[in-house]
Amino acid sequence: MSSTGISPLRRFQQYLSLIKFSHTVFALPFAFIGFTLAVVYFHNPFKWDLLVKVLLCMVFARSAAMSFNRYLDRQFDAMNPRTAKREIPAGVIKAEHALTFTIINCVLFIATTWFINMACFYLSFVALFVVLFYSYTKRFTALCHIVLGVGLSLAPIGAFLAVTGYFHWLPLLFSFSVVTWVSGFDIIYALQDEEFDRSQQLHSIPAALGVKNALLVSTLLHVCSAIFVVTAGVVGHFSWVYWVGAAFYGVMLTYQHMLVKPNDLSKVGIAFANTNGIASVVFAVFTIVSLFFS
Repeated sequence: MSSTGISPLRRFQQYLSLIKFSHTVFALPFAFIGFTLAVVYFHNPFKWDLLVKVLLCMVFARSAAMSFNRYLDRQFDAMNPRTAKREIPAGVIKAEHALTFTIINCVLFIATTWFINMACFYLSFVALFVVLFYSYTKRFTALCHIVLGVGLSLAPIGAFLAVTGYFHWLPLLFSFSVVTWVSGFDIIYALQDEEFDRSQQLHSIPAALGVKNALLVSTLLHVCSAIFVVTAGVVGHFSWVYWVGAAFYGVMLTYQHMLVKPNDLSKVGIAFANTNGIASVVFAVFTIVSLFFS
């Protein structure tokens, strides 16, 4: 498809679609948790400009990761009926433009961390390596879901580090909960491509273990996520408000596993996007409110 005649707004929308900007809702609420922990719970001054920089880092890092993933997987996406209509295989966005977009976001991410603090700046290269490296992992390991989880788990500890300049166990517990939560729901999402992955010798938990066992692994990971959420509440001595949010989080994790059955994958999309998006936002709201009473 030619780009001639496409308005800037339409082109902007195409890039938002390329990076699935709507899925930012998964990790962004946990970044707010990390930021609020640092400000309210650990008594650091609130700065609007710092919050904006943290949000920009989230946007730039995730945009770089997603566009690079689309660029690297463009040939597989073109062969997979489920993904053939994505922007690059469909010709909506050229591959080289997606790569340029990736590089620009990487530079902007690093530059933004420079204006936060030196700890964030030096660790920005590690963070970029993790989120970009994920795109290669499906080619050689079924643990690719864990790598994705690690990438998104940088949100709460990264936001905390932006405010304080040091690490602490409490935001790390939230990061651990993100690792296991994201890994678990990414396995559910990968169920859709079990046969395609096997045919192309791509690696994933569903391709390696089959649908039924993959769902068991996903369930175990989500149990671990709930345990980390509970542990964070105990360690932080959070108020009852937090436990309401934690209970809702656990219910939503349970609900998505009720939606997806080994013999019925028709509701994978709902389980992946809707339940997880709602779970992260609601849990973050209750957690942030509880910090003002802890």
